Amino acid sequence: MSEHSGSATEKIMNNIMDTIADKLPKQKSDNIMSNIMDTISDKLPKQKSGHFDQASVSDKVNKMFGRQRSLHGVLGGGKSADVLLWRNKKISSSVLGLATAIWVFFEWLDYHFLTIISFVLVLGMVVQFVWSNFSSKLNGSSKVPRVEIPDELFVNIAVGIGAQVNKFLGFLQDVSCERNLKHFVVAIVGLWAASVAGSWFNFLTVIYIGFVCAHTLPVLYEKYEDQVDEFLYSILGLLRDQYQKLDSGVLSRIPKGNKKTE
Repeated sequence: MSEHSGSATEKIMNNIMDTIADKLPKQKSDNIMSNIMDTISDKLPKQKSGHFDQASVSDKVNKMFGRQRSLHGVLGGGKSADVLLWRNKKISSSVLGLATAIWVFFEWLDYHFLTIISFVLVLGMVVQFVWSNFSSKLNGSSKVPRVEIPDELFVNIAVGIGAQVNKFLGFLQDVSCERNLKHFVVAIVGLWAASVAGSWFNFLTVIYIGFVCAHTLPVLYEKYEDQVDEFLYSILGLLRDQYQKLDSGVLSRIPKGNKKTE
């Protein structure tokens, strides 16, 4: 009964719409219908497209090492991150210039650490001698301000270095004891690469190269982040494929010892 009444109502509505369309001119009826449809489409809420933007998804996923924070936050924030990312160009250039000057003195000019320290101390003593002898004649006061380095500076440096050394040693111990052959091989290769680099350069040059990389690579990565991420993930994909071939061909055939049950 309900189906019959529904079909009858639908027929009545169709007849009314056909009658209105016959009474109106063709062009005018088309304009009215288009206006009605435009009004209905404007009143309806806009729905989001169901398609995914591949570029935006890749931007969110393909971040270096899966990071979610900004590069400034990853570097620890604060003044150190500002220096590494060249937020203040004067301070960053001054720090890099000072490190370059020290490296040039020791490497190109063949100065030694004891020689540099002796020259600095002699220069300081000469300045204080001239100050103490001539300031009394000019100003009537021969008091020279004392130069003292705060004890907290050495304590903070020692604590920071000790924390990083302990963290590095703990990382090596974790890699050695976790029974993960992949991580163990990567750590051995990294130490071997460091030994090769040490045979090419002395310790000071290695430190200077690391210092320059720390002050140039982050700001370059921040500027060309998308290109670098795409390149790194392509390289990681190739390395992963090669490791899977090595794992399936060689590493999987190595017998693994059974874990002792307590």
